[in-house]
Amino acid sequence: MFRSRSKEEKAPTNKVTADLSKQPRDPQAPKGRPTPKRSDAQSQRRRASSGAPLDRKEAMKRQREARRVDLAKQREALASGDERYLPARDKGPVRRFVRDYVDSRFCIAEFFLPLAVIILILSVIQVQNIQTISLLLWLVVIVLIVIDSIGLSFRLRKQLNQRFPDTPRRGAVAYGLMRTLQMRRLRLPKPQVKRGERP
Repeated sequence: MFRSRSKEEKAPTNKVTADLSKQPRDPQAPKGRPTPKRSDAQSQRRRASSGAPLDRKEAMKRQREARRVDLAKQREALASGDERYLPARDKGPVRRFVRDYVDSRFCIAEFFLPLAVIILILSVIQVQNIQTISLLLWLVVIVLIVIDSIGLSFRLRKQLNQRFPDTPRRGAVAYGLMRTLQMRRLRLPKPQVKRGERP
């Protein structure tokens, strides 16, 4: 009458669990975890069907591969002048016109590097007259580059105002001046016009 009923109650449950464990389990059913919410399951299915990466390592690998492909396309575009894959700073009709305008002319600034090497060699020679000449050459080259750059910037700004009155032209003149400092064969994107050919 005053017996504890817990032992009697526990016995049947042990039998029930034993009976359940003997029943064959569906191999498709996940074991040891709760059923996912419908929204989680749908998003997981969508991700699997869309080809999106399931883990971070896979996502990083895909991102690196995509970056490598983009860089390869960009290199090809810089060599061929293909507008689709050029970097943002080189895209657009304004930048293309500036490149063609600069590439069609002789600029003193593009010869700065070879002239600088020659002047440095002259300045190393321990002869007073040659060192004086090298200093004068430095001054002459710098003054000529400044005068040529000022003239080019005025002419380029005038052409841009005529050809692209409603298009934003911010930084286009500076872009052209920076291009003049590079030797023609080293310029990227590669020149698309010959010298003397007007764009």
